[in-house]
Parts: sequence; C-alpha cells; structure tokens
Amino acid sequence: MIYSSATDWRASREKRVLLFGMSGLGKTHVSNLLRDSGGWFHYSVDYRIGTRYMGEFIADNFKREAMRVPFLRELLMTDSVYIASNITFDNLAPLSTYLGKPGNPEKGGLLFAEYQLRQDQHREAEIHALLDTPRFIGRAHDIYGYDNFVCDSGGSICEVVDADNPADPVMTALSQNLLMVWIKGSDSHTDELIRRFDRAPKPMYYQPQFLLEAWAAYLAEHDVTEAEVDPDAFVRWTYARALTHRQPRYAAMARWGLTVTAEEVALVRDAAGFTDLIAQALETRQTTA
Repeated sequence: MIYSSATDWRASREKRVLLFGMSGLGKTHVSNLLRDSGGWFHYSVDYRIGTRYMGEFIADNFKREAMRVPFLRELLMTDSVYIASNITFDNLAPLSTYLGKPGNPEKGGLLFAEYQLRQDQHREAEIHALLDTPRFIGRAHDIYGYDNFVCDSGGSICEVVDADNPADPVMTALSQNLLMVWIKGSDSHTDELIRRFDRAPKPMYYQPQFLLEAWAAYLAEHDVTEAEVDPDAFVRWTYARALTHRQPRYAAMARWGLTVTAEEVALVRDAAGFTDLIAQALETRQTTA
C-alpha cells in the first residue's frame, strides 16, 4: 500500500484513494463531499467511460433513433441539429441507456448478440478508464494544483480485474498510485439495494461468463425464448445473483488495500472526517496484521 500507517497517511500532503464497492453505498456521495471541500480532485470512472470511451457509441445510438423520425432525419442529414449526451457525474443515464437490457425489442430490449457487443464495449472502456487514473492524478496536480485525489469507481470494477492475480495490470497500476478502499455493505444494505433495484431496474455490466450462465438459466427456468424475455424481469432476476457473484471479488480486491463499512462512511460529514476514517482503518489493519 502507498501509505504504511495512519501516521504516514495523516502526514502525507498527497492523499490519493480509490473507492470501490456496490453501487449505492456511498462512493459518489463521499467523492462529491471531498470535491466540495475544495481540496480534492474527483475522478469519476463512469463519467470517463461515458464521455471518452463510449461517448461516440452513445451519440450514434441517439442519432440512429432520431433517423427513424422523418422531421429529425431531414435536420440530421443537413447538419441542422446537433445530438449529444449530457452525461454528468450525477446523471449517467445516457451510459446506462446505451448499455440497455436484453430481451423483447417490443419492450425496449436488445437482441442478446447486440447486448453482448455493448457489454464488451463497456468492459474495454472501463479498463481503459481505470488505467487512465494515474495520468489524471498527474493532470490534477500539474494543471489544477490538487494534491488530493479520489477515484470514484463503478460498481463493476470487480468484474474487469483479477484481484487474485498479483500481476493483474489494472490492480497493479491502481494500487501503486492510490489507496484501494472497499466500502463494504451489510446484509441489510444488500436487501435494501435489491428492493431499490426492484422498484427501478437499471442496466448494468456483468462479467461475461456470469452473464452467459445467467441468461441460459433464465431462459430454462422461465421456459421462454430470447424474443419472449421481459428485459426488466431479467435484470430484476439477475440483480441479487450479481451482487452475490461480486462479493468475493470485492473481498479479493480489498486484500490490496483497506476495508471500511458503509455504516462508517455514512457518518462522514467532511474531508477531515474522511481522513480520520482512513486513519482508523489503517490502524486496524496494522493491529490485526
């Protein structure tokens, strides 16, 4: 780890952390809090994915839909309108909408082959965005004068790295430049995330083998063809299984850094409180090592 102790962390003029864990446990909330303190640069991996690496895919998808409308088609063909996504740190809807859900096209679903293609695009984009992190640490310091840096990773980070491999290129690059911090949720958090997702199912990225197995199991269990799959029903059915699948992968990543609980993170009110939380976690790790 880049900080050997709580004393080392507190004394460092350059505090650099990467937050990871299930979506909805406070990564972006804490990152926004640190950014708003004025002393931290906030690097959002999902924002980088949606702007730098998948922005063209997203815009082309908008244009493809617009071309079906004669009025908009004419304006597009004469370069009379400009179509682009308005993605922000707090609104990643253009990215998730493009990623989509597999199933019946009449219910807004994608053919499974197209869905797999978009999943592959996301995987490649996420790896690139994660590997961009060290360069952004330098940019944040050299251009804007930020010494402190927080990387707000997406919930699917655990699906694009192999934390059990000590030579994994992404984990190596990240751990050499940032303190890896897992925000670990409890069973009650998981239950609440499932209830929340059930109310508003959203597209998400899945590890390829997990997706293939889940898709085959869903088709068999519900005795449906690809064209008959309700897209929302599939992602609802898959969500809890995906969380279970991810848990050991997060735990493996945590061996490269620290673990804090979602309850502890919820108590953080300012940058000083975050500094204290990380110092406490470093002390705990040192004591139990």
